[in-house]
Parts: sequence; structure tokens; C-alpha cells
Amino acid sequence: MSGDVPTSTATVARAAFPQGNAYLRLRDHLGTIFTDAQFTPLFAHRGQPAECPWRLALVTLLQFAENLSDRRAAEAVRGRIDWKYLLGLELTDPGFDASVLSEFRGRLVAGGAPTRRMCSGWCAP
Repeated sequence: MSGDVPTSTATVARAAFPQGNAYLRLRDHLGTIFTDAQFTPLFAHRGQPAECPWRLALVTLLQFAENLSDRRAAEAVRGRIDWKYLLGLELTDPGFDASVLSEFRGRLVAGGAPTRRMCSGWCAP
């Protein structure tokens, strides 16, 4: 997991939002929020690498906060500078297919206690 925001993304985000933005402030104050280790039990150790779990967890929260469909959330990952900054992605990152979000939520539910897993260490009990 890389916790750094790419320089080009940070430069463009700061230019686009000179007064700041809620997602830029969130990233600046809380960092990545989640870690991949929180989701390790949900993913196989072999096979094709999955999308970065900490990012998928954060996208899931953003999706809920903005009341977005999976397709709209995937489009936001591809096209919104503030989301790319929060997620620590290069501006040229192509994102992922919308179906990845549904698959991720399915893994959370199948793994049990999704709220506890996602909120471990930062949510109120």
C-alpha cells in the first residue's frame, strides 16, 4: 500500500481547489484511513491481484456519502480530481469496472462483521 499522494495529483488538486475541499482535507488530516491488512482475510493469497482493498473500502464510503450507484462511483474514481487525491491515485489512473464494488461488498458481507472490519480503529463503537 502506498500512502503517498502522487505529486502531479497533489499539484492539480491544489490548483483546482485553492480554498481546499472536504476530501482533500480528509486525506491531509486522516491519511488513507484504512489499511489493506484490515481486509486480508477476505482475499485469496493466490491468483489475480485484486484492486487495493483500502481504496475499495474508501470508495464504498464515498459512494454511500454521495448516494452514487456503482457505475457513478467508478466514474468518480476515473474522473474526479478530489477522489483521486483522497485515494492517492495518479491523474491518469483508469480506475476499475463498476462490478468490482459489488464484489467487494459481497466479500465484506461473506467475511462477517463488515462494519467492525471497516471501522476498526477509527469509528465510534
